[in-house]
Amino acid sequence: MVALDRPIGETQRWAYPLLLVLSGVALGVSGLPAPLYGIYESSWHLSPLATTIVFAVYAIAALAAVLVSGRISDVVGRKPVLLAALAALLVGLGVFLVADNMALLLLARTIHGAAVGSIVVAGAAALLDLRPDHGVRSGQLSGVSFNIGMTVAIIGSALLAQYAPHPLRTPYAVVAVICLVVGAGVIALHEPHTARSRGPIRIARPAVPPEIRADFWFSALGAMASWSVLGVLLSLYPSLAAQQTHIDNLVFGGAVVGTTAFSAALAQLAATRLPARYSAIIGDVGMSVSLLLTIPVLLTHEWQLVFVAAALLGTTFGLGFGGSLRHLADVVPVGRRGETMSAFYLAAYTAMAVPTLVAGWAATQWDLAEVFPWFAGTVATACLGAAVAGLRSTRRMRTA
Repeated sequence: MVALDRPIGETQRWAYPLLLVLSGVALGVSGLPAPLYGIYESSWHLSPLATTIVFAVYAIAALAAVLVSGRISDVVGRKPVLLAALAALLVGLGVFLVADNMALLLLARTIHGAAVGSIVVAGAAALLDLRPDHGVRSGQLSGVSFNIGMTVAIIGSALLAQYAPHPLRTPYAVVAVICLVVGAGVIALHEPHTARSRGPIRIARPAVPPEIRADFWFSALGAMASWSVLGVLLSLYPSLAAQQTHIDNLVFGGAVVGTTAFSAALAQLAATRLPARYSAIIGDVGMSVSLLLTIPVLLTHEWQLVFVAAALLGTTFGLGFGGSLRHLADVVPVGRRGETMSAFYLAAYTAMAVPTLVAGWAATQWDLAEVFPWFAGTVATACLGAAVAGLRSTRRMRTA
């Protein structure tokens, strides 16, 4: 039994990296089906709208989870929430293994959305519990773990689907084994949240402590812009890149997304000494420019330029989202971590789901190559708007 007055980090030094690995695995699971959507579409004769509905169902379930998981983890502790979410990850992977129709695909993604949303929120709060004086560093490492997890999962899924037997089964089986290994570590973890909140477990309102409201909205706008870009990457860009370059190989699409995610991780690590606020603003502007550049790049039909654009987009995404997350992690009050992170990811998942659904519908009416420039331009405008809001916020702070 761990004494309540003794920091968990001193008794289980592996707890902090374990939580980072868990976050990476969770985001890896979220991106795992991305290279496989093309197989589902051809094998089950799905439309682009059906694919984006599957994608959006995940985001909606994650939205529901982030509304309650923060408060639940504040009341009952982080560990029970993380264990329940890990169990749900395994159940969802099991549904994917037996899925042979659209309904089961939707069910699996719903379960995974709820599980990943819970892990993201409770895991972020647990990292702050373990190292309360290192909020900026925790925010940075969380972003890095997200992108590394996404990189490994998407490229691994593409490789297994392209070259291993049973392409719609093998990737999920491999990741299930990884989840079991990580789950063993979480079982051994001592509860990091010893100062429990009192009160009933309820749905968290999308509100934040008044004293950090301006900081919160600065971070939330950056996250919304970033995750709108993430929706582009995981839903439309890989298949369109393959179509425009005439490369019919799952590894190509997976490598495009993997390049973006890995570049984001490197950017977040490189931006350690760059103030979080400036990192977010630079990233928001960069994402706007990078998205607009993808339009002429795709028209060249050159796969080398597609990878250059993907790396540039990933670098700016890493700066934008990483800066936003670092800034919020540094100012969130101790007693409101769970609910505040819920509100933050609520904004992020909304920004991911809504544009993607609209784009999926549009792709049923027009060719994907015609839809993408409008979609990219709209998201680029949103990124630029987030940067402008950040600059105005910075000027107000200097004046005050």
